[in-house]
Amino acid sequence: MKHFLGAAAVAGMLLWAGQASAATVSLFCSSSGAEYELCKQGAEAWAKSSGNEVKINKMPAAWDEALPLYQQLLSAQSADADVLLLDVVWIGLLQNHLLDLNAELPKEDIAAHFASTVAAGTVEGKFVALPWYTDTGLMFYRKDLLEKYGKPVPKTWAELTETAKAVQDGERAAGNKDMWGYVWQGKSYEGLTCDAIEWVGSFGGGTIIDEKGNITIDNAKAAEALTLAKGWVNNISPQGVLNYDEESSRGAFEAGNAVFLRNWAYVWGTSQGKDQPLVGKVGVASLPVGAQGAKSSGCMGTAHLGVSKYTKNKEAAVSLIRFMSGLDEQKRRAIAGAYNPTISALYDDAEVLKALPFLKDAQTAFAESVARPSAVTGSSYNRVSQAFYKAVHGVLAGEAEAAEALKTLAADLDKIKQRGKW
Repeated sequence: MKHFLGAAAVAGMLLWAGQASAATVSLFCSSSGAEYELCKQGAEAWAKSSGNEVKINKMPAAWDEALPLYQQLLSAQSADADVLLLDVVWIGLLQNHLLDLNAELPKEDIAAHFASTVAAGTVEGKFVALPWYTDTGLMFYRKDLLEKYGKPVPKTWAELTETAKAVQDGERAAGNKDMWGYVWQGKSYEGLTCDAIEWVGSFGGGTIIDEKGNITIDNAKAAEALTLAKGWVNNISPQGVLNYDEESSRGAFEAGNAVFLRNWAYVWGTSQGKDQPLVGKVGVASLPVGAQGAKSSGCMGTAHLGVSKYTKNKEAAVSLIRFMSGLDEQKRRAIAGAYNPTISALYDDAEVLKALPFLKDAQTAFAESVARPSAVTGSSYNRVSQAFYKAVHGVLAGEAEAAEALKTLAADLDKIKQRGKW
C-alpha cells in the first residue's frame, strides 16, 4: 500500500506540477441527494487541500438525460465541462472528446483498480476514464429460508432453479401464496440487457459483440442460457417479471415474496435499513454460473471520471480526478454512502468491511464483472442494446425460440454495423 498517496498529497501534486496560480475546475456530480453531497464534499476537500477552486454542476436527475448535455458541451468545446462523471456505457461514445490519462497518471495509480474497471475505461489503447466506484449484478437471497430448508447457497443456475422451486413450494404450502423463487429484471429495457448478458456470459456465450467488433451472439451457449431463463417464467418467477425493473423486483423481495433476487449492490442498504423486515435475513453472493469452468458474469455498472480534451486546466482537472478516485476518498464514500470501491486493497480494510460486510463475499463478483459492448460499438451502442433486449424479451415471452431469435438478432446487428466496423 506504499504506492498510495494521502488525500492532501494527491491534491498537492498540482503544485508540484508547476501550476502557476489557482485554477477553477468545472465538475459534474449526480443530482441525487446523498450522491451529490458525497461528490460535493470530496471536490471541496480537494479544492481546500490544493488551493484551487471547483465549480460543481448538477447532472440531470435521469442519467440518460446527461449524455445529450455532455455531447452538446463537448461538441462546442465548452469550458464548462472540465471533469465529467461517466456511466460506463458512455465511454466508447465520448472517447474522442476525453483526455488520454495514460500519460497523466502514475502507472501504480491505475494498477490499483480492478483490471475489469480499467479495461472498461480503455478504448483503442487510450485510458480515458478513471474508475470512481463499481457495481455489478449480484444475487441476494433469504438466508433464513435456505437454513430452514437445509439448502446451500447455489453456485450454478441449475442449483438456483432447483432450490428456488423447493423453497417456493414449501413456503406456499406454509401459507405464503405470494412467494416466488426468483425475481429479476425482465422488462424490455437496458436492465434486461444487463441480466441477459450475465446469463449468456455465465454459460461461456460471450458478450454479444467481442472486443474486436465481431458479432458473436448467435451461438449454442447463448441459446442455452436464454432457454433456461425462459423456463423460469411462470415456474419460479411470476409472469409479471417480464415487466419488472430494479425497483419492482426489489419490492417483491423486500416484501418477503421471493427467495432469490438479482439486483445491484444498493439493495443491501435498502434491505438492511432501520425497521426493515429482512434485517439479518439477507445474504449476498456472486451470480451463479451456467457452464463448468465459466465465471460468474455480473454486469458491470461502473461509474468513471473523465477529463475533457478541451479543458484549459488540464493539470488541475487530472489532480481532481486522481483525488476523487484515490484510496482515501473511495474509502470515505464506501463507509459514508455504501459506494463499492474499485481499489482492491479496500476489500481487506476492516473499517470498510464493518460498514459493508457483504463486500468480502462479493469481491470476486466486482473483480470479474463483464462489460457491455459499449466501448467497441461507440455511438451504435444504444441501437445494439435495444436490438438485444427486444430479442431476449421475445424469447422470454414465448414469441420465438432462442436459437431462432439469436440468428435474427445477429443479422440485425450486422445491419447496424457500418462498413465492417462500428
